[in-house]
Amino acid sequence: MSILFSQARIGNMTLKNRFVRSATWENMATEDGHMTDKLYAIYEELAQGEVGLIVTGYANIVEEEKPNAGMMGMYNDSFIDEYKKLTELVHENDSKIVMQLAYGGTKTTHNVGERVIFAPSEVPERGTQTLGKAMTKDEIDYIVQAFAQASRRAQQSGFDGVEIHAAHTYLINQFLSPYYNRREDEYGGSLENRMRFLVEIYTEIRKLVGDDFPILVKLTATEFFEGGLTFDETRIICKQLEAMGVDAIIISGNIHGKANELIGEQFDGYTLQQEGYFHEYGDVISKDVNVPVITVGGLSDIDAIEAIADNTNIQYFALSRPLLAEPHLIKRWKEGDKAVVDCERCSKCRTRRGNFCVVHNKRK
Repeated sequence: MSILFSQARIGNMTLKNRFVRSATWENMATEDGHMTDKLYAIYEELAQGEVGLIVTGYANIVEEEKPNAGMMGMYNDSFIDEYKKLTELVHENDSKIVMQLAYGGTKTTHNVGERVIFAPSEVPERGTQTLGKAMTKDEIDYIVQAFAQASRRAQQSGFDGVEIHAAHTYLINQFLSPYYNRREDEYGGSLENRMRFLVEIYTEIRKLVGDDFPILVKLTATEFFEGGLTFDETRIICKQLEAMGVDAIIISGNIHGKANELIGEQFDGYTLQQEGYFHEYGDVISKDVNVPVITVGGLSDIDAIEAIADNTNIQYFALSRPLLAEPHLIKRWKEGDKAVVDCERCSKCRTRRGNFCVVHNKRK
C-alpha cells in the first residue's frame, strides 16, 4: 500500500505509519483542564487502533485563557504527572503522541466579557465578532514564555513532541495575517515583522527543550478572503520555519462548516478538493521545503489518500472526524478492509456533552 504503512521519521521520532490523528478538541477535560477517565480511554483506543501519531486536542498555555469548555490544560506543572499516564498508555500501544499548544484569542465565544482576550490589533474575528485587546510588548513576551514553559512540561510528561497551533485564526495566525495584524511596531507591517511572534515562540521553545525534541507547526494555507494571509506568504513562512529547524509542517485551512460549498473553488491559484481539501497547497509546500509536510482536512477514502501519497511529496495524512466514527479505522485499513468509512462528514460530532460521533459511535 504505497508508503502509507511504512515507517517514517519526524525529527528523531519514528512513526510506524503515515497516519495522524489531527488535533481534536474533545470537550471532556475537567473545568480546569485536567484529564478524565473518558479522555484516557479515547487516547488508549486510538493507539490500539494503529494510529501512528496522535495529536492531542489543543491545550491552553495560560490559565486565564480558555477558548473552549472542556479543553486540556498545560499552564502549570500540576499537569505533568497525569500526562505521564497518558503518554505511557499511548506508548504501550506502539503509537506516538504530540501535544498541541494554543492561545485561542478572539476565535471564541466562550466566557467572552469575563476575561481579557489578547489580539495583535483591535480587529474583531470575522466569524465570532469577538474583539480582543491589542497586546503590549510585555504581554507578547508573556505569551511567548508561556508557550515555552508549556512545551517544557510536555517534554517532561513524556510527549514525543509539541505542535504549535498557528492556524485557524487563533492568536499566532492573527499575527501572521495582514487583515488582523494592523500593528505599527516590530510585530506588524512586513511579513518578516508579522512572523516575529511565531519565530520568537519557536526560538524560546527550542531553548528549553533542546535540539532533539520534535516541534511541529500548523499553518493555514491561505485565509480564503481578500486582504488575508496569502498562500505566497505561507510559502515564505514555511521556508523560514525550515531554516530555523522546525521538524514538520501541517498545512490546514479555516473553512469549518463551509467545506461542502467551497469544494471545487480556486483560491490563490489552487483548488479545494473533495478528498483532502488542502492537499494541493500541501504538495506545493512539500516541494519548497525538506521537512515533512502533513495534510489535514477531508481525508476519508483510503484509495484517494494512497493516490495523494503516490503523486505528491506529502508524507503524512491527518484525520479527525473519521476516527471519531471509527477509532480503529487505521487498523481496518491495514488489514485490507477498504469498505466505505462510517463518517458521513455531517460535523454533528461537536455536542454540548463532548465531541463524539453521534451517528455511529455513541459515547460510552
